[in-house]
Amino acid sequence: MATIYEVSKLAGVSLATVSRVMNNNARVSEDTRKKVEKAMKDLGYRPNSIAQSLASNRTNSIGILVSELNGPFFGQMMAAIEQAFRKVNKHVVITTGHSEKDKEKDGIEFLISRNCDAIIAHVEALSDDYLIELNKGKTPIYLMSRHVQGLEEKCVSLDNELGGYLATKAALDKGHKDIAYITGPQFKADACNRLLGHKRALAEFNIPFDQHLLYIGDFKETGGSEGLEHFIDNKLSFSAVICANDEMASGAIKYAREHGYHLPNDLSIIGFDNISFASYLYPTLTTIDNPIYEMGKVAAQLILKDVYQQKADDLQRVFKPKLIERQSLKQR
Repeated sequence: MATIYEVSKLAGVSLATVSRVMNNNARVSEDTRKKVEKAMKDLGYRPNSIAQSLASNRTNSIGILVSELNGPFFGQMMAAIEQAFRKVNKHVVITTGHSEKDKEKDGIEFLISRNCDAIIAHVEALSDDYLIELNKGKTPIYLMSRHVQGLEEKCVSLDNELGGYLATKAALDKGHKDIAYITGPQFKADACNRLLGHKRALAEFNIPFDQHLLYIGDFKETGGSEGLEHFIDNKLSFSAVICANDEMASGAIKYAREHGYHLPNDLSIIGFDNISFASYLYPTLTTIDNPIYEMGKVAAQLILKDVYQQKADDLQRVFKPKLIERQSLKQR
């Protein structure tokens, strides 16, 4: 079986040049590319990933660290990243951090130990200082749904404060004044920023924030159902419930319907993320679009540009959310 060294010798080029041809690197002239491809064909050479790695100091693998493997949010993100890399013959290695500091550290160290060329991380428990220090190492880390000052060029994020504002403003514009809010865990930056946006919208309409109408959920269906149960059991007055993500909104919808509420006549519910099932709930869910698929594509394109030197246009790093109005929000 022919080797990469034989291809190099027959083509009269270096091992690094052969590797660049195999990796579709743009820094190879067309004449050189044809010469290497002809040598590969004449020798019957089939590229071997280990040989490519040895010659180029690249493994053509990218690590992905996410909080969970289940759920449509991370599914969309991982699908976008994997598809972008598969098109250029690169592969992903996936692990989880479960939003816990030690597990997120373990996940990143595992991906580094696998010699990934770069890492895309959706981390929530690790500090900004830790991530800044981590990026001084040889393996570049790109952050999803996270903005860290000093790492702006490696962050792909959503303006969550604006999203929280838009959700609450939508309810206020429909005449709702007593608005309950189910937030996510407060160690998560996106949950905190969405809550800040909620408070900004209330202030804009001269409605004081009521701590009694706030429930800290878990970003899962249970958080939505338990939050709504809490408000009802405490006999609080409210005509709308805003949930900091769609999974909690689906839990709230299920609990409301099981307890005799006619939606949206008795209660309006708003979510956040616009994940795939939002338009299949009953009633269909008014929500805030979080373009996680597009954000995943951008994270992949940043790595292709920075790590693999592929050409790319200017890439958007901060995305703007928008309101998706459906049937679950009704005029008061």
